[in-house]
Amino acid sequence: MQSWRELMGKRSSNMAKLMKPQVIAHELGKRLRSDAIVSSDSGTNTTWWARHIPAQRGQIFSCSGTLATMACGLPYTIAAQIAYPQRQCVAFVGDGGFTMLMGELATAVKYKSPIVIVIIKNDTLGQIKWEQMVFLGNPEFAVELQPIDFVKFAEACGATGIRIDDPKQCGVLLDRALASATGGPVLIEAVVDPLEAPMPAKVTFEQAAKFAESLVRGEPDRGKIISTAVADKVRELV
Repeated sequence: MQSWRELMGKRSSNMAKLMKPQVIAHELGKRLRSDAIVSSDSGTNTTWWARHIPAQRGQIFSCSGTLATMACGLPYTIAAQIAYPQRQCVAFVGDGGFTMLMGELATAVKYKSPIVIVIIKNDTLGQIKWEQMVFLGNPEFAVELQPIDFVKFAEACGATGIRIDDPKQCGVLLDRALASATGGPVLIEAVVDPLEAPMPAKVTFEQAAKFAESLVRGEPDRGKIISTAVADKVRELV
């Protein structure tokens, strides 16, 4: 467990641009109150949520479990804030899942719900992308999302919107966002590296072979993916 935590610490301290999703998860985890209720969506964001936001005594963590239901993070958080109005309620979601029920932000604004929504924005259905590659050996197909300016959307709904894309400013902007969540919802658009793979803790030979097969068969970002994977591994070894 100590070795695992040290590895997670290295991955969440990477200050390179594009910002790594591990960074925003780690910085959020350090700032959550002891009574926080944190709800995750389904996707690659679930990986960063589970690995880099440690569950502390007194907190509650929720996700969709084995059903892998997308879009659950925002309504879970709205419901949690209604059920426990004095507790800090935070959604940690992906852009794909959030987009499915993004209209519910207007509901949170209407009732002045002081929730915080952290959107991991990579403009990709990330979990599907990596499953296509690692499980099937296929290049990614039809996983690109239409980019949305979630900050403008939040402001159009009457919420506060904050964009975080610089890992060096991540902590400061998170402090500002969490402090702003008093009279209504705050939405954080965390722009992250779309090529950061949510690799399993232990990679099997079959998974590695399928991954390599997907690259050979024409994965469009194969050069960048290889560079990212190599750079991440070198950084962990140094």
